[in-house]
Amino acid sequence: MKKLSIKKRLALELNRKLKSERRREHPLRQLFWECTWRCNLSCRHCGSDCKSSSMLPDMPSEDFLRVIDNLLPHIDPHVVSVIITGGEPLVRDDIEKVGLGLYRREFPWGLVTNGQLLTEGRFESLRRAGLHNITISLDGLEDTHNWMRNRPDSFRKAYSAIKTVAKATDINFDVVTCVNRRSLEELDELKELLIDAGVMRWRLFTIFPSGRAALYPEFELGSELLEKLMRFISSTRQEGRIKASFCCEGFLAGYEGEVRDRFFECQAGVSVASVLLDGGIGACPSIRADYRQGNIYEDDFWDVWQNRYGEYRDREWMRRGVCADCSFWRYCEGNGMHLRDSEGNLMHCHIIHKG
Repeated sequence: MKKLSIKKRLALELNRKLKSERRREHPLRQLFWECTWRCNLSCRHCGSDCKSSSMLPDMPSEDFLRVIDNLLPHIDPHVVSVIITGGEPLVRDDIEKVGLGLYRREFPWGLVTNGQLLTEGRFESLRRAGLHNITISLDGLEDTHNWMRNRPDSFRKAYSAIKTVAKATDINFDVVTCVNRRSLEELDELKELLIDAGVMRWRLFTIFPSGRAALYPEFELGSELLEKLMRFISSTRQEGRIKASFCCEGFLAGYEGEVRDRFFECQAGVSVASVLLDGGIGACPSIRADYRQGNIYEDDFWDVWQNRYGEYRDREWMRRGVCADCSFWRYCEGNGMHLRDSEGNLMHCHIIHKG
């Protein structure tokens, strides 16, 4: 991994102070609702192993909106973005109802979708309900995407949805790509495809070994391929034709400040919370280990947000294993919470060397 320059170290030292202040204040800025575990795909890299049917029923929309009403006396709704996720949220036919409820309460809201059900008609229905932002997944060129998503027509539907949404100038929109050894070689061509479709923002992820994704070790990029991905993102950002960025996953040493708009900082439990399908009160929904802080059916959400989340806001407990004597600890603080298992062990690190 690219070495960390003195200039970047100084900037990271300043960011440490700001990060400490953010953790003390923990302003809620993003609330995820895991509205379903049902999904119309069975993707090979799924971190949650969602299926077409679920052992748990969808959470009633009224239960989630009660949480929203609980928040209203305490926050400015204009600065808290609500993101509906799953599973695949569009398998529910009441997303517009929830969205309209959020809109009337003045919360900006959006959703994350695989695009399979996002027809022009459904998109217009969501816009009428006040849709503010949307993310669509596209994981490579046609053969690669279809292989990843385990469905032969998934690329066609996702790309059609992307072109539909890209025409709307009133929606905040981006495409996310989970990069693996196949798609890494296609990124230049995929970039041109997205630009042709009118996409302006593109986030690239790596795949961490959780859920179904753990069955495919070829999903993990070694250090050489990860470096190649970082160089691609950096050069794409310099081109300026599409705003590419690496996801919030992990500290990147010398690539900090180069492949993202901000330095790495895991916002889970600091500015990001979630309401999980069974009512669990969590942080980033990508966290699959059990770091829940309560349950909406037993606890007051705002009280939980204000007074729990200790293990998210003080990461000293992560200084163990490979992190114990790492010289990057002061900037990384143990990586993202989604990369910790239920015992607190680190499952993945982009920085495999010390220095």
